[in-house]
Amino acid sequence: MNRSLLCLLTFIILLRAGAADSARPNFIFIYADDMRWDAMSVVQAEQGEAARFPWMKTPNLDRLAAEGIRFRNAFAATAVCSPSRAEFLTGRYSHFNGVASNQTHFPRENATWATGLKSAGYATAYVGKWHMGNQKERPGFDYFASFTGQGRYEDWFFEIDGVRTATTGWVDDVSTDFAIEYLERDHLQPFAIALGFKTPHIPFIPPARAKNRFLGKKVGLAPNFNDPAIFIPPPADGADPTPRAEQPLWALDYFQCISAIDENVGRILAVLEAEGLAENTVVVFSSDNGYFMGEHGLGDFMGDKRSAYEEAMRIPLIVRYPPAHASGTTSDALVLNIDLAPTLLGLAGETVPNEIQGKSWQPLLADASAEVRTAFFYEYFFENKFAETPTILALRTKDAKIVKYPDHPAWTELFDLRTDPFERQNLAYSPQHRSLLERMEATFQSEKQAVGYVFPDYAEEPWPDDYIHVKKTQNYPWLNR
Repeated sequence: MNRSLLCLLTFIILLRAGAADSARPNFIFIYADDMRWDAMSVVQAEQGEAARFPWMKTPNLDRLAAEGIRFRNAFAATAVCSPSRAEFLTGRYSHFNGVASNQTHFPRENATWATGLKSAGYATAYVGKWHMGNQKERPGFDYFASFTGQGRYEDWFFEIDGVRTATTGWVDDVSTDFAIEYLERDHLQPFAIALGFKTPHIPFIPPARAKNRFLGKKVGLAPNFNDPAIFIPPPADGADPTPRAEQPLWALDYFQCISAIDENVGRILAVLEAEGLAENTVVVFSSDNGYFMGEHGLGDFMGDKRSAYEEAMRIPLIVRYPPAHASGTTSDALVLNIDLAPTLLGLAGETVPNEIQGKSWQPLLADASAEVRTAFFYEYFFENKFAETPTILALRTKDAKIVKYPDHPAWTELFDLRTDPFERQNLAYSPQHRSLLERMEATFQSEKQAVGYVFPDYAEEPWPDDYIHVKKTQNYPWLNR
């Protein structure tokens, strides 16, 4: 074969390879930390008079929703930071993926959507908050500019491909800078980026430009404000309940932080357009879990998540991929964080491994009225630093929920979400709702078996009483979430 013909054949092969790659979408997965599902102005507008913070403005997330599909029934299979993040990555429940608490490192041998896409020829990058204890590695990602643990909101250190590097500025602005720098590279292959924001995690420090936003605004009172979680101890005999402020002192800072990451989402969308990437890039926005703001007696001081109540387990979720759906679509299908991995792999044309437990959202992109599941299993494992919340298992359908506390069987809760969306009436011991209880018990056992539930040997064991006393007097546990 002569040299000219060989060059021509090589050119044709490369051209075909490039065409095949250009047909495969790029991916950007952006997720916040502790962001409530309703902390977007598009949701507040949808709620009308029932909105608790109608003054909240997130124009860029609203735009993403207007151009994409917004899931109104999206949930975390475990409503706490590191376990949920591991579920997003692996598509597997916490009892299988090696991460049952915030103190656990992500196992390096775990298969993730990043490792799957990498083996399929994608360039992969992780930017921003990772969590998973103080882990430095970012398994499955070619490039990373990320910080360990919780980091800090201002002037913090990033690990850039393992090299500790000082940065200047508000941490989520810096993370977005790194993500944009990566987007503007000359990519010879499709790419997949995860961008993890620290916001709106405690201590809720917005950048200077956002510090006076929403000044003087008030968060509306939740209907379940005076219905304490079943695991909150009652006051001692004869004691009056501690007075509760209707609006936590931190509330406005929480929303100011979210408004700042909304601006960064806008920056990402602008770069995608400028680089000609908008049409062929799947953009996903979500959060690792929800957050209490006074509901069920939770969230007065620094807020929390963890439980199986709606405010904790429900998350925002928007997907934009112009070729796959109509703009401004909403879906009420039950979807989970474990569904991200099979969705990204499927959209890339890759086979989804059998061990992945999530279900792809692809059918919902084509038909928002479709269903991928009729119920889902929920789990949370006890953590010593937050010992007030016990181990919890739950089952939720579209219209009902059963919550079980393995160490406290008498605390079982049953809610009819059609008539009681704020979970105020526990029907578990109501004779009139015996048939509902039996049906939910049966579905709970079926789903528990289907997900292969086991109590993981890497879940935390309770500390001895004397050790708990020392730990609680030495540090404030909420600073380590």
